[in-house]
Amino acid sequence: MKLAIDAMGGDHAPKAIVEGAMRAVKDLNDLEIVLIGDENKIKPLLSTTEQISIIHTETVITSEDEPVRAVRRKKDASLVLMANEVKEKRADACISAGNTGALMSAGLFHVGRIKGIERPALSPTLPTMDKKGFVLLDVGANVDAKPKHLLQYAIMGSVYVEKVRGITSPKVGLLNVGAEDGKGNELTKKAFTLLKEAPINFVGNIEARELLDGKADVIVTDGFSGNVALKSIEGTALSLFSMLKQSFFSNLKTKLAAMLMKDHLRAIKNQLDYAEYGGAGLFGLSAPVIKAHGSSDERAIYSAIKQACYMVENNVTETIEKTVATMETTLEEE
Repeated sequence: MKLAIDAMGGDHAPKAIVEGAMRAVKDLNDLEIVLIGDENKIKPLLSTTEQISIIHTETVITSEDEPVRAVRRKKDASLVLMANEVKEKRADACISAGNTGALMSAGLFHVGRIKGIERPALSPTLPTMDKKGFVLLDVGANVDAKPKHLLQYAIMGSVYVEKVRGITSPKVGLLNVGAEDGKGNELTKKAFTLLKEAPINFVGNIEARELLDGKADVIVTDGFSGNVALKSIEGTALSLFSMLKQSFFSNLKTKLAAMLMKDHLRAIKNQLDYAEYGGAGLFGLSAPVIKAHGSSDERAIYSAIKQACYMVENNVTETIEKTVATMETTLEEE
């Protein structure tokens, strides 16, 4: 198996990307990695070149670049060359912690969509109280969506969770303003009807306050609502730990309490840490494309690499395509 990785994307590139890649080739069997980026910056960080190669380029798409224009104009950018490796079948999957919009554009222009999927979905795995986690899609690939897009998201998420995370008959929920049937706007009402009839384990509407309760393994929504929900969860977690830190270090008594609870607090922090869950899969493309968090460290990159490997090994893309084709055939027959 061979993965292409944008070595220049993210806040801690190329150091974190190189370190994550080196750890991956050491721990994972039969894995090759090609790092795309400035060889003069990458090479000094490599302690081994075994199973790791470099495609040199000094062009980078930054967070300030307009995504579509940058992908079209900067054809030799590390992110674009990475996607092209997958397009030309020289790599099985690709990973970047860089510009999210540019990655989505490169994925569409170079990797291409799965037949039957109208719009890809950006899909991170988020923590739950029972430590199992859930997949939320879409979180920003498409701000607007139609009911049939949410149906496709549900199928893609269900296949991914079953194949990669090993959960049989994963529970699928629809993010909504109420748990009762018939709640929501026109989009969610129509999507609810489609999801009830789909070949998935649909468990109904899920309210935002229930996202971390573990009521569903997959939760679908439009990209606008999903992005708001994602950033609300991230912001709440960061604010909570900031408040706890201030409280525990306010006086000697609380400092002693913090020392006694140190291991428990670290465990909670790890449970909420995105680095444990890999990146956000761009589901619906004809090969696995993973968007790692912009602030990814070596551990997060390593998790994203494992995630990409699982998707390739378990034929997630092919299974999604077959499931969508079967669903469309069934609907036509009905």
